[in-house]
Amino acid sequence: MTLTAACQDDEPQANPVDLVEQFVAANDWAFDRRSDEELAAEVPGKWCNYSLYFAWREDMGAIHFTCAFDMKVPEAKRTPICDLLAIVNEKLWLGHFGLWEDEAVPMFRHTSLLRGGTALSQEQVEDLVDIAVSECERFYPAFQFVIWGGKSARDAVAASMLETAGEA
Repeated sequence: MTLTAACQDDEPQANPVDLVEQFVAANDWAFDRRSDEELAAEVPGKWCNYSLYFAWREDMGAIHFTCAFDMKVPEAKRTPICDLLAIVNEKLWLGHFGLWEDEAVPMFRHTSLLRGGTALSQEQVEDLVDIAVSECERFYPAFQFVIWGGKSARDAVAASMLETAGEA
């Protein structure tokens, strides 16, 4: 018997997607509760609308989250985009960017483990969505520079991360 089994109570983990639904509804975002374990929503951003997706796996005690761009990566640009993903992911503290291969859509991804009675809090949902959308907004231009501007991954990141100082 493991320590976890010895200390575990018989109460099932609360479904964190219920909390996510409350958060999304409170922000007046369009959403679709696909099942008890899944929710999809759309969030407006500066560059595009982002598609959020939450999936709860009770057997793993984990909630998976993605924030997908409203853009497709052409087949000819997949290798430079994969180079971009490697560079961008080095700059992240939480989560990572990936490419949804079936749809050719870039996305931010993160999975939170909630095993052991740890419940997802409203603040965690807010922070996760805020971090994901902020990182997507920050790197959206880099994806555009590679896909449409023909820039290398390194040049695209350098151009997109220029910080302006002062006011014009």
